[in-house]
Amino acid sequence: MIIKMKMVTKVYRTGAVEFEALKHVNLGVERGQMVAVVGPSGSGKSTLMNIMGCLDVPTSGMYQLDGENVNRLSSNQLADIRNKKIGFVFQAFNLLPYATAYENVEVPLLFARVNAKQRKERVIQMLEQVGLGNKLANKPTEMSGGEMQRVAIARALANDPEIILADEPTGNLDTKSGEGIVNIFHDLHTMGKTVLIITHDMSLARRAQRIVKLRDGLIETDEEATKVA
Repeated sequence: MIIKMKMVTKVYRTGAVEFEALKHVNLGVERGQMVAVVGPSGSGKSTLMNIMGCLDVPTSGMYQLDGENVNRLSSNQLADIRNKKIGFVFQAFNLLPYATAYENVEVPLLFARVNAKQRKERVIQMLEQVGLGNKLANKPTEMSGGEMQRVAIARALANDPEIILADEPTGNLDTKSGEGIVNIFHDLHTMGKTVLIITHDMSLARRAQRIVKLRDGLIETDEEATKVA
């Protein structure tokens, strides 16, 4: 099991006010699974993703990533895990606006101190994999939304992470572009990647193996996608 959460609770405090974003969540994800996390706004989806991606830690409970207890790791160790084991894809793409597609995909490889020759090979390979081998020199302002999201996926894959975490990856895209992105995630799952997608789009969620539904910080249902109406 690559992801294991046991009684995970996350509390945010603002002055004297406390808000429980997650409440005693138990969740396990097997290596190579494709899981969709759905639920209304404020249900705890983003908080769950932040903890899964080591961007945040639980207030209480236990989170193990690939057998390692994340609660005990330092901020530097968490950053190292994020760079090596997890690829992030966001609704807003989060690309560097004045950098080319090549330069955007190169960023995580620079942080990982990959040598120049290997960086070049890897960047070109990843952009070709998402169908943008002819857009290496294009900047985000010269691309469609679908193309920008493909660059973001290529960047997420740069360090060959085991886990892909995607937060509303089709939220800013038209139907056709969104379908292309869904197909890429499905291909990554077929290749053996563990893919977790937070989405409001049930047509995307149904392409996963499992659908986990959150409500008010609790897991309401956790079912095979084929059983979800």
